Order: sequence, then structure tokens, then C-alpha cells
Amino acid sequence: MLEKYIEMFPDDVVRFPHGSRQEVANKMKKEKTRILYFEDVDGFSVVANLWAKRSRFEKVMGGNIIEKFLHAMDNPIDYSLANFDMRSENISLNAMPFPKYYRGDGGRYITSGVVFAEHRGKRNASFHRIMILDDTRAAIRLVPRDLYRMHKDAIEHGEELRIAVAIGLEPHVLLASATSTDYMTDELKIASALKYHISGERELAMRTPEGVIVPYNAEIVLSGRITGEFVDEGPFVDITGTYDIVRKQPVVVFEKMYYRSKILHLLLSGGYEHYNLMGMPREPTIYREIRRDGVNVRDVRLTTGGCSWLHCVVKIRKRNNDDGRRAIYGAFRGHHSLKHVVVVDEDIDIDTPQDVEFAIATRFQGDRDLIKMGPTRGSSLDPSSYEGHMTVKLGFDATMPIGAREKFMRVSDD
Repeated sequence: MLEKYIEMFPDDVVRFPHGSRQEVANKMKKEKTRILYFEDVDGFSVVANLWAKRSRFEKVMGGNIIEKFLHAMDNPIDYSLANFDMRSENISLNAMPFPKYYRGDGGRYITSGVVFAEHRGKRNASFHRIMILDDTRAAIRLVPRDLYRMHKDAIEHGEELRIAVAIGLEPHVLLASATSTDYMTDELKIASALKYHISGERELAMRTPEGVIVPYNAEIVLSGRITGEFVDEGPFVDITGTYDIVRKQPVVVFEKMYYRSKILHLLLSGGYEHYNLMGMPREPTIYREIRRDGVNVRDVRLTTGGCSWLHCVVKIRKRNNDDGRRAIYGAFRGHHSLKHVVVVDEDIDIDTPQDVEFAIATRFQGDRDLIKMGPTRGSSLDPSSYEGHMTVKLGFDATMPIGAREKFMRVSDD
């Protein structure tokens, strides 16, 4: 299935007949956005930077990503189940071409895998970095969210948590797996709703021989279980390009590898693909909270300069003079890790930093248009945060006042 998406962007693809793990990692850091396709790396084909451009998502999904994503989150659709038909072989993590992306990393990492699990009626799909320990064991980073809660409950009941790590997934599944929803929501149903908007068809899934539901079109599935053993995990370069700390994290024991074709999708931590897959699923939640406050929000962007996590620009159609301030508060509710938000008018291109800076330069006054919050809980990924991940949040209302637009509009003779 990955071949289909590679073929959609022929002008962006750079092909190599072969390469080493380290060559792949080095090329990913150098090229940043071009799709890299290595035909042979340790017996696997490797694709990297596949979703490093937002425009590729827009081409596949037909534009209006935020509206479609928001509708899918609010109206999930059940998926269909097919028979499991992947080939299998005994697993050897060390034989797979997962690289050590940065010299200071704690080891070789699986970064592109989505973890699927089911426990006491709850099904979950979420991204987790996985540090390889040996041929069958790895340490998985569990942030205190859904999978963490499922594992904790399993261990407390004397069980291990059965999982399947799916690699080489379609874009709607990747985005849905990166959402933050209520505990009982099945993210694969969000993916199914997204796919329905794209193609008119529901998502197709299957149950592995070990009993975990995974997307039917996954290229590779690693079957295993999260145990009650804990080891040091990290250091690891996270989305800000800085090192995350070493923590005690649970051990996964893998037992089998299933595959359709041995095409391995690699994802560079702190790269543009990482930005898109973390940031884009937060834009609909920001959009929704602002709209709930009665503000006519037109678009939202988590910016690459803010690592698609800490900084946001919101475009609104201003109808009341307090719309900018209300949009700021809504944005912070919609994404709790957000640190700085800028609200602009419709004439500003939020994908052009110079345009956003122009709005701040000509439509903002610090004593009138700045909102300061905190110290309050921020992002654990912000290296400047205080103890307990506390941070000061700032909102910039860089919109024109109602009734005085002629003073602020840029002149054009066109």
C-alpha cells in the first residue's frame, strides 16, 4: 500500500538501489522533505519522509483537512473486518533496518509504529517510541494516557497487555492514531470516518492470530505483549530536536513478524513528518474550542517554527472586538501543550511567517492586546519549562479593530 502513495508524488521521490541504516538516517536529516526510497536495506525496502509535507496530506484527503478531521472525530464510523492473510516469520528486531537516528540516542528506535491494543472492552491505537534492546525485547515509552492506563490495569490484574505494532500505514490511520480523545473512543473508527470522507468506503481491518485488531493494509505488524518488567528508556531526541530524559519504561516482548511486503516506513524524530503527525491532529481540537465560543474561525496552524506543538496561528473573521481574545482562550483549551498563540485576520496567510509577523508588527500593542496566563501546566517537551512542566503562556491578538480596517489594511494597486 505504501507504493501507492509513493507513486502519487513522483517529483518528490529520490530512489537509491541500496543503503545502510546509518546512511538512511543521515539522508533523512539532510533531505528533510523529499521522499527517500531505498530498495534494499538489510533485506527490506525503506521509505522515509513520506508525510513530511502538509501538501501531501491535502492531495490525498482533498483539502479541508481540519473540517473533515473534526467531523470524523465527532462522528466515528465502525470498520469492516476481513480474514487475516499476512505472511509471517520469526522476529529479529536486530535484523530489521531501524536506525540509531542520533549519536546520543539510547539505542535503535522504532518511531513509525502505531500500537494497537484491546483491554476490557477498550480498543486503542496510538504512537509510541520503542527502543530496541535485543532480537525480541524493547522498551516502550508510555505517556500517562490511554495505553498507559490499559497496561497499568492489566498488570494490576496479574496480566500482560497484548499489542500489535503496525508499520507502513495509510495517512488517515496515522492521523487518527495521533488524536487525543476520550478513553473509550476507538481511534480506528475515526480513521474509518476519515477514509469514508476520502473514498466513500469504511476502513478495513483484521484480527491477528493473537487477537489484536489492526488495519488490513498495514505493511508490517509486530506482535507482542507489554510486560511488567521496567528498564531505562532513552535518551531520545523528541519533537523539539532536544533530548528527552531517561525514564524507567516497560518492556515489550515480541514474538512474531507479519508482513505483506517488506517495505519499512521510517520516521525521523524531530523531523517534518514528526511535526505533521503530532501537530495536524491537534488543529481540529483548537478549531472546535474556538468555534464553541462563537468566534468565526477560518483556519488553524501549528507552526513548524514552534515544532508543530508549542506555537499556533489562528485565522478568524472578526465580528466583535473581543473575538481575538476569545480565540486565544479557546486555542489554549483546545491544545493544553500550546505555549504561544497568535490570532490574525482573514487577509493574513498563516502559512507565511512574514505575513504573521506583519500582523504582529502593525496590529498588536503589548499593553492592550497581550494575554498572559500562568505559570500553568505546559508541555513536557518544552526544555525551558519550570519544574513540573509549568510554563507562562502568551496570546497575541494581532487583529484589526472593528470599524478601523482602512487604517490597517495593506495598500494594493492591483
